[in-house]
Amino acid sequence: MTDDPFVTHRSLLFTVAYEMLGSAADAEDVVQETWLRWAEVDRAEVHDPRAYLVRIVTRQALNRLRSVSRRREEYVGEWLPEPLLTTPDVADDVELAENVSIAMLTVLETLGPVERAVFVLHEVFETPYQEIAEVVGKTPAAVRQIAHRAREHVGARRPRMQVDRDQQQAAVERFLAAVSNGDVQALMEVLAPDVVVIADGGGIATAARKPIVGARRVSAFLARAATFPDFVTAPTYYNGMPGIRIDVGGEATAVSVVVEDGRISRVYAIRNPHKLGWLDRPAELRR
Repeated sequence: MTDDPFVTHRSLLFTVAYEMLGSAADAEDVVQETWLRWAEVDRAEVHDPRAYLVRIVTRQALNRLRSVSRRREEYVGEWLPEPLLTTPDVADDVELAENVSIAMLTVLETLGPVERAVFVLHEVFETPYQEIAEVVGKTPAAVRQIAHRAREHVGARRPRMQVDRDQQQAAVERFLAAVSNGDVQALMEVLAPDVVVIADGGGIATAARKPIVGARRVSAFLARAATFPDFVTAPTYYNGMPGIRIDVGGEATAVSVVVEDGRISRVYAIRNPHKLGWLDRPAELRR
């Protein structure tokens, strides 16, 4: 047992960094950098350890986000967040599950670094504008305006998530069965007419470099995949949402979906092996 605030809030710090960066590997590095800075702090001068640690981790994540922006611009094909293996318990916090979902993190990727920091801190972690201003080096009034613009930007792009867990789970199970059997008709029934598949191979694993749009095209594509040798599927949870793991010839794919009105409207397929390191150990996320 320990009363060190860093240990107490480590899961929260990881969640903040991960939401800022969309990368578990980068988030882990940022948390370690936060620990190094925390170790040098005079604890007697810290009145609110949780808020202090969140400020440190956000600043470090902001610096890291600025440094990786160019790398992501030069990324081969579509860039998707790094999926986290989670337990179903994370889904009990509906707001957290939606905000760390692959769908939401993909939307957050369209924000600038400061906008993303402001949105994550205020909308997800309910941090006061004054505290956010200290982190990003802006006035509270400027932060309020940034938060308003970021909220509108995200609101116009975020999918209408299906928050009814039973309906979502049922849709994913139907999708899993249809994919496993290569059943085109069953796929057509569970996919929305304008469904979009986005795949991330990072130029390392084979993946479509442009989105595949439309239920007919997506059904045909997925049905062909099921004919590959050693095609194995398994239900799982990614980022607090029901998902699917697909293994083909020893290569893993993490599949996350968006359910709208009982049908699959988005399919995110992460195949870049550098992003699949967290598929063998559950991540602990906290708000």
